[in-house]
Amino acid sequence: MAHRVCPWWLGYFLLGPFRKRSQNPHAILSPYIREGMTVLEPGPGMGFFTPELAQLVGESGRVVCVDVQPKMIDKLKRRIAQQGLDGRVDARIAPADSMGLADLKDAVDFTLAFAVVHEFPDAGRFFAEVASASRSGGILLLAEPCGHVKQRHFDDELQAAAKAGFAVVERPAIRPSHAALLKRV
Repeated sequence: MAHRVCPWWLGYFLLGPFRKRSQNPHAILSPYIREGMTVLEPGPGMGFFTPELAQLVGESGRVVCVDVQPKMIDKLKRRIAQQGLDGRVDARIAPADSMGLADLKDAVDFTLAFAVVHEFPDAGRFFAEVASASRSGGILLLAEPCGHVKQRHFDDELQAAAKAGFAVVERPAIRPSHAALLKRV
């Protein structure tokens, strides 16, 4: 499947209130996040899920967001600051060839990969980087939009995740997405 990065301007539409009706961040994330966790959010865009992640990890937790698009990260930082959550969020511009996670080796408790893996040129590399950053037993919530990612491509992503050391533990229902909860073994 050819990769294509979501244009920065589409980020404004993805923040809209209509989306919260079908993809409520609290309902999707609260079963998996606890206070004090370190959370990784690759490709957060302008931060549809980020404020909820920051609330759930609390003052003792940390959310690391990485994106290749400076305009997305700039808007994300402004939104987080307006909500008084900037002390909990480390928003980074990633280099084009990796996510730049070397400083997070074995530190991440939970990764949210929501509608993002299909944008990477190499899913295997994506999962290898997430696995390296994840602690043993770390959780990865993978969701891909059904409209962009066909079932066979999602299955390919799950195979790439398995090669990187993740096992599927649950298949949560997240509309309109293919979804899997994975655990680093």
